[in-house]
Amino acid sequence: MLGIGTKNIGIDLGTANTIVYVEGKGIVLREPSVVAKNIKTDDVVAVGQEAREMIGRTPGSIVAIRPLKDGVIADYDTTVAMLKYYIEKVLGKNGGKPFVMVCVPSGVTEVEKRAVIDATRVAGARDAYVIEEPFAAAVGAGLPVMDPTGSMVVDIGGGTTDVATISLGGIVSSRSIRMAGDKMNDAIVSYIRQHKNMLIGERTAEQLKWDVGSASSEAANELGVTDVRGRDLVTGLPKTIEVSAVDVANALQDVVAEIIVAIKETLEETSPEISSDVIDHGIVLTGGGALLKGLPEVIANETKVPVFIANEPLDCVAIGTGESLKSIDVLKK
Repeated sequence: MLGIGTKNIGIDLGTANTIVYVEGKGIVLREPSVVAKNIKTDDVVAVGQEAREMIGRTPGSIVAIRPLKDGVIADYDTTVAMLKYYIEKVLGKNGGKPFVMVCVPSGVTEVEKRAVIDATRVAGARDAYVIEEPFAAAVGAGLPVMDPTGSMVVDIGGGTTDVATISLGGIVSSRSIRMAGDKMNDAIVSYIRQHKNMLIGERTAEQLKWDVGSASSEAANELGVTDVRGRDLVTGLPKTIEVSAVDVANALQDVVAEIIVAIKETLEETSPEISSDVIDHGIVLTGGGALLKGLPEVIANETKVPVFIANEPLDCVAIGTGESLKSIDVLKK
């Protein structure tokens, strides 16, 4: 336990990972958003990394659940159990009740927002507030969000890709699409099933994406091939095959195209003044998806705007959520 005493905390409650930021300490915890439960007794068996190791490897009585889907709560009770575990882990059992700032995708409904606030309160927060993901990402990436200049951020997470232009402390235009890291993994699984007659798991697909995944065939040419293990769909037996980076790039093509459409639509809705600021400052990519090889080049090519990856793309949302704790007194009123 990291017993830190009662501090305000910021939580990047992601579909794939949960990152916790403690006031005055920075990021103190980074774990997968996975909970393993015993379905007979309803007890929580493991949370985070330990639970993620169990995905696809559990006996009938235990299920490994990802309680968030597409950036919103899909399983309320499991989300509460996970949040409670993480809050206690960073503050200690007797850490008091913190004020908590949680980030949500920009396209969520009031009902989905309410569910996040309620779950956080039930998990042990004195009170909870929400901040929109692209705004938190822009703050975490160090963009001048409070200035009268336009900034554009694209946050590619596990469940959603959030695109927003921001000026004077608010979101000017935004899009939130359910096309992000998870959909990339699904696309790889289905491509290998169709073209290689082999079934692979979600974790294998994710590993493939990190090892040889890229946003374009040009970038893929330099990445070579890799061995992949799975189950042969014809014989039903385990099998190892070679998969090339070009295969993975082809699998990811549709998801990348959807993300580019969302960026273009957001730009089309933006005023000419903010558009000219975006051309000057470029588009900033955050989130795990920003690390897909060749993605900045593909987006820049399609939009004719310079594209940069933020310094700590995986942590931007959590840092921004944490930074916004400084203005929590305003929210309390």
